[in-house]
Amino acid sequence: MSYLANIMKKMAEKGILIPRDFTKKMLTAVRAQGIYIYDEAGKNYIDGCSGALVSGIGHAIPEVIEAIHRQMQALNFAHPSRWRNTATEEAARAIARITPGDLNYIWLVCGGSEAVESAIKISRQYFVERDGSGSSKHLIVGRWNSYHGSTLGAMAVAGNMSRRRIFAPMFKEHPKIPPHYCYRCPYGLEYPACNLTCARELENVIQREGADNVAAFIAEPIVGSTVGALVPPDEYWPLIREICNRYDILLIADEIMTGIGRTGKPFCVDHWDVVPDIIASAKGMAAGYVPAGGIFVKEAIAEAIKNGSGHFQNGHTYNANPVSAAAVTAVLGYINKNNLIENARVQGELLGELMAGLIDIPIVGEIRGKGLMRGVEIVANKKTRKPFQSSIGASGVVSAECMKRGLVVYPAGGMVNGVEGDNFLVAPPLIVNENHIKEIVSILEESLTAASDVLLKGGMNGKKNN
Repeated sequence: MSYLANIMKKMAEKGILIPRDFTKKMLTAVRAQGIYIYDEAGKNYIDGCSGALVSGIGHAIPEVIEAIHRQMQALNFAHPSRWRNTATEEAARAIARITPGDLNYIWLVCGGSEAVESAIKISRQYFVERDGSGSSKHLIVGRWNSYHGSTLGAMAVAGNMSRRRIFAPMFKEHPKIPPHYCYRCPYGLEYPACNLTCARELENVIQREGADNVAAFIAEPIVGSTVGALVPPDEYWPLIREICNRYDILLIADEIMTGIGRTGKPFCVDHWDVVPDIIASAKGMAAGYVPAGGIFVKEAIAEAIKNGSGHFQNGHTYNANPVSAAAVTAVLGYINKNNLIENARVQGELLGELMAGLIDIPIVGEIRGKGLMRGVEIVANKKTRKPFQSSIGASGVVSAECMKRGLVVYPAGGMVNGVEGDNFLVAPPLIVNENHIKEIVSILEESLTAASDVLLKGGMNGKKNN
């Protein structure tokens, strides 16, 4: 066999994609349109979680695709260490029009993990630029039951045990506080008599670690996949902001999931009129058309670097990529033109009202969320709130029942002691209408009822659902 023939043979035989999960059998998606994804057989599924809360404006929007195509024809890449480009500057201006306060400096990347890494690094560099190289501010306080990305730095500040346990020996640990998990309060208290003990724990941690050592606090305004659309009490974020101000700590809002209209406001922190020092965003920025993300930074932070070393010590090859930037500008323009943030508020209220009726289903423990970001916690016993054993994979059972009926949801778990607990997210594209919402809830009701029969009548036989 000739060398070339051998190479061709290898090319035909080799090349197996590493999947997210070798144990799962998944359908093949072949196309998507609007709120629907289609499989090989032509069956349509409502994208009831926007992928992973990514596809905010739905699929195959012609004007977004055309904008990306135009940019690729004009300039597909220009390394930001050597070139400026108009597309990224236009995207920065488009983003700054909706950011709160003076978060007017924009750093563009290609995803949520990169955005969080950038937020962490700029927090440290800011204090070095401001106070000198001897600054000891380096710790980033996070929360348990949180997820901020899959890079080592992002995992170090997050607190989702199933994702971080195997890699924990590889990164520097950072302090954590409990989340605002009222359904399973770690202090055994009840709101509002609790006096927001979970938020006040931030001050305790800062005092233990020393404010001179703490650079920032990072949290999702509404906890995403790790707990399932966990909404804080209204006083929570204003109190966190006040504590950060008191101790000269930067506040980082991880709006990777909640950002760009998902909860009925441009950013979720807008619900409480809180202005963070840094917002990390991604998913909804380019709505899945191309990879995109970024951090949006207060002027004082960026200008400390600008007037100091003049160089943010960070960078990835595709930082400030013009194609991603063109997608961001087009997506934000589409959202604005079609009033999709207001639609998310209106349809989100309807989704919340209709989903509230699912609480009587035996395995539904709590329904929560805001806007078009809703979560359901699944329990084995409603009275005691006992979770299913992790080996059963209860959220996977619910997800499978939804798929049978043409609805895709986002299952997750592990929020009880880092091991057990099941939840799933419902977060359709911002283009949904009333009929879509009613259909989604109807399928949810059928699927949860069927899953209850399977889970509570022993149909699983203790085996994990794949």
